[in-house]
Amino acid sequence: MSQNSTGFAVMVYTRTPVPGEYPAGLAQSVHLALSDDGVHFRPLNQNYGVVFALGTVRADDTIHPKGVKEPRVFAIGEGRYGITAVSVNEDGSPDEEMAGKRFFWTTADFIHFQEEKPLDAGERAAETGQEIAGSVTNINEQLYNRMKQYWSRVYNCGVSVPETAAADSPEALAEVKAVLTYSDGSRVLRRVAWDRSSVDFKRSGTYEASGTVQDIRYPFPLAEGYGDPVILSWEGRKYYIATNDNTNDIGLYVREAQTVEGLFAEGVTEHLILAEDEKRNLRQTFWAPEFHLIGGELYILFAVSGRVWGPQCHMMRLKKGGSITDPGSWTDPVRVRRKDGSWLSEDGITLDMTYLKAGGRSYVVWSYRRHIGTPMDTGSMLYIAETDEKTPWKLTSEPVLLTRPLYGWENVDGTINNEGPYSFQADGKVYLTYSGGSANAYTYVLGLLTADADNDLLDLASWTKSGCPVLSYYSVEGVYGPGHNSFFTDEDGNLMIAYHGETSIGGHLRCVGIRRVHFDAEGRPRFDLSADRDLDPAFERVSTKVIVP
Repeated sequence: MSQNSTGFAVMVYTRTPVPGEYPAGLAQSVHLALSDDGVHFRPLNQNYGVVFALGTVRADDTIHPKGVKEPRVFAIGEGRYGITAVSVNEDGSPDEEMAGKRFFWTTADFIHFQEEKPLDAGERAAETGQEIAGSVTNINEQLYNRMKQYWSRVYNCGVSVPETAAADSPEALAEVKAVLTYSDGSRVLRRVAWDRSSVDFKRSGTYEASGTVQDIRYPFPLAEGYGDPVILSWEGRKYYIATNDNTNDIGLYVREAQTVEGLFAEGVTEHLILAEDEKRNLRQTFWAPEFHLIGGELYILFAVSGRVWGPQCHMMRLKKGGSITDPGSWTDPVRVRRKDGSWLSEDGITLDMTYLKAGGRSYVVWSYRRHIGTPMDTGSMLYIAETDEKTPWKLTSEPVLLTRPLYGWENVDGTINNEGPYSFQADGKVYLTYSGGSANAYTYVLGLLTADADNDLLDLASWTKSGCPVLSYYSVEGVYGPGHNSFFTDEDGNLMIAYHGETSIGGHLRCVGIRRVHFDAEGRPRFDLSADRDLDPAFERVSTKVIVP
């Protein structure tokens, strides 16, 4: 790689594929590194790829995955930059579709990238009149700092509480919260468990009180042998449902407890609410069950197969006054239908259906795949359609293809996955996470689709798709293949993410994990805060002077 000794600079590069550790689908992408002296470069994004080439769809509807080599970066004027790279097949061989051409992206910030029309291999950069060469280019200090902040991990760097706090009761003292500050300047409020023994609330005066900042810390793994976890708060209780690998994915099981921690306590009861049933043709692949409140009614959306393998999306509803843990309280599962009354799919499998309501409209999103396990495998794709909340199992619009696995991080070693969608809304936006890579291996990751909540979500122009994962095995130490997640809100209003992952890079036992979702200084949701980066143990203890009037 060439070097630059004039100051702030950015470098683009690829990595050498390492099977079982960093495969070609990831290594053959554009990586970024920064320097403040033009000589010593530090990788961004934990040395994980940032710009990935889009694969193409063949005439037979299969995907031709692509990677890149020999990336080049250059300034093109007016504060913009260009990146080019040679296209290769996943095995590193020349890509005949792109013979004599190079991929071409433009960017103003090295955060958002626009793919442009490919350039001829010998074409000059029209904007500058200079040959495209070199893998390093100068940037200014402002851009350097912007890139460093965006592509670096956020971590807790301080905690503060008021120097004095007026409180006439233990309840009033409990309302005194800590402010946690993070490396990007973002802040959050957190409850403090105050030691009240030094405060006499019956006598006026000033007292010194210490406390411990609430630590939102769930050990990983919480439960072994489960995928696709979902947690529900319902009528003062907590409920947990997931794909149960421990029963070969047969049956739907629910846990009930007073707290989230209680859902994963030793010896907690699992209630079988939907068993294998020959008469109802419920035989296998009881996959990805999700609780959803639709039109004031509680549903479980899930996929199931009959005697012949082939999961299809189903729904069942909790009867009025029914108990979630009682099998008899649920209606018979119904298979999801299209607008014309036909099945959702007649020629493939459907699974991982989720529900969301935005802009006054109800939508379902699901994964669809044809010819799985054959040379004609299309890969799993996400579709979206509108539905009526009164009859959510019947679509009211035609399905719209939302995304398919064209990036290398979605299509690793032939996994070809877009699955497991789940959404939340914040600040007028819909955030739809989904999973790519291998569902029970270290390459599983989360992608992110974002849209304004008031837009028509059936219009593809409403959505922005992340160019690289928002959560991967490079994100949190000791968690491999994090994916197929859901969201819930805890008692303090924190948005939490539940997911499954592996405990080792070679593991294939899906395990449940939970952590807090952090909104950074730009309002971007961050799913990669480990417990120690969320709250540094060095800042847990705080103190204040309590003034009792």
